[in-house]
Amino acid sequence: MAHQRIEVDLPLAKVYELMSCPTDFPKFISSLKEVNKINSQTFEYVTEIGGEEYRWTTNIIDDLRNTRFAWITINGNLNQTGTIRFTPLNNGTRTRVDFSLDYRTFFGEPSQEMAKFIEELPDQLAGDLEKFKNLAESGNFKDDEEKEEATSDKKEEVTA
Repeated sequence: MAHQRIEVDLPLAKVYELMSCPTDFPKFISSLKEVNKINSQTFEYVTEIGGEEYRWTTNIIDDLRNTRFAWITINGNLNQTGTIRFTPLNNGTRTRVDFSLDYRTFFGEPSQEMAKFIEELPDQLAGDLEKFKNLAESGNFKDDEEKEEATSDKKEEVTA
């Protein structure tokens, strides 16, 4: 299990908004290739470890706005659980994020590549949270979405 903490120079509500949507996790969690929304509570994750693709589905089990966000695997070939806690700092102008993430195999001992991935998870998570902080504080977190929306809007105008 990996547990990391970071302080972000943004109000709690903004940090919660940016970090409580699993489809945005690949923007800052480097090990995730993609996360697809199945419904409001269920998400499919995809990653590759040691040349092997892993897919798993999670359910949000706790979403206490501006306080805590958590999920657990319900099926797939990799077991992942996560919890994010949000704490306001400096009269709400800054936010502390406590992020816990755990990966396990469902059956037997993990492969050598998986064991290495799990062992390196704390350092990876620290780097991923730094990336989140930089994207969020610079205002670039939503840039990819806005560019995609603008591109699709232009395509719709051209075809209309």
